[in-house]
Amino acid sequence: MTATVDNAHPNTAVASTLGTVIDDVIRPQATIVDREGAFPRSGVDALAAAGLLGLASSTEVGGGGHGMRVVAEVVERLATECGSTAMVVLMHYAATAVIEAHGPREVRAAIATGGHLATLAFSEYGSRSHFWSPTGTARTTDDGTIRLDARKSWVTSAGEANSYVWSSLPVAPGTGPMTLWLVTADSPGLTVTGDFDGLGLRGNGSRPMTAEGLRVPSPAMLAADGAGLDAALGAVLPWFLVLNAAFCLGLADSAVAEAGRHLTATTLTHTGAALRDAPVTRRDLARLMIRTDALRAFLGDTLSALETGRDDAMLRVLQVKALAGETVADVTDGAMQLCGGSAFRRELGLERRFRDARAARVMAPTTDALLDFVGRVATGLPLFDGANR
Repeated sequence: MTATVDNAHPNTAVASTLGTVIDDVIRPQATIVDREGAFPRSGVDALAAAGLLGLASSTEVGGGGHGMRVVAEVVERLATECGSTAMVVLMHYAATAVIEAHGPREVRAAIATGGHLATLAFSEYGSRSHFWSPTGTARTTDDGTIRLDARKSWVTSAGEANSYVWSSLPVAPGTGPMTLWLVTADSPGLTVTGDFDGLGLRGNGSRPMTAEGLRVPSPAMLAADGAGLDAALGAVLPWFLVLNAAFCLGLADSAVAEAGRHLTATTLTHTGAALRDAPVTRRDLARLMIRTDALRAFLGDTLSALETGRDDAMLRVLQVKALAGETVADVTDGAMQLCGGSAFRRELGLERRFRDARAARVMAPTTDALLDFVGRVATGLPLFDGANR
């Protein structure tokens, strides 16, 4: 499992630029994105214009050359303000990782300069969250192009991205479990086949897509035929899992901060006491803070494991999203309880974070799948066997 990571803490220039985009565009639009289920186009465009979508791209093609630590900080900060925007950007960086490793220079350069939004198209109706078992097909046609046919169940930024890292069965049976392709948004035969009206992350554009007789040139293949799972495990999965943990951390941190502000500012007229004056309330807030800080420490250790090539790096990567998904679900639930009826009102912002947090457990690989993976590593089994590969 390989990934580029920074040895230093997040770049102050990146943090300053991101703060400006958040203040000017993303925070003011967050409630609208959630209420209307609208794709956060203005926020994504502002991030692109500021050079923040090219952070993980190589300097060779004009990118920022930053690694996972800087990018995780960006996703975390975005998640504190708008979960939908954070998820769009997260998926863009995960797709960028495999495009950087195997994609054409012109697309890499377009991503680096902010002119290209990428995403992953893995989950299918036939295999659901088992992304490692695609059912979509790839066949060589008489003219040498590749025909792709598939029904993708969830594609973040569907109809909004410029390209999709697309999974299929291999062209040549028996070469491996999966092949990856770079499918451009203007490919004939590629359609968005539904809408998204979800509980949370309402603006992330996670909609079904269909490829029906879609033709791509053979160079659109990313890595070798049948080697898509290895490419996904080596390039995509570390970024996806670590950035998901950063996403969860941002949600949890903002929920704790909002709860703390509410408990401090709210008083009971008949006693004059603030909600924070009750020892039980302070205890419960402290528990949420400790859970959040524990996740922060574990995420930091995961990044350090990757940076230093520690033997347990793969294990940490698998563990971190499982831990993060459970932590953010519990912390946002606890913040809702602490703030009582006020938390159910949209203006406090807690109920939005509570809803957005529910996604982490069920996004592939799900918490249950990750726990199985961790158990396999712990007991010396391969991640996949013939039955579940």
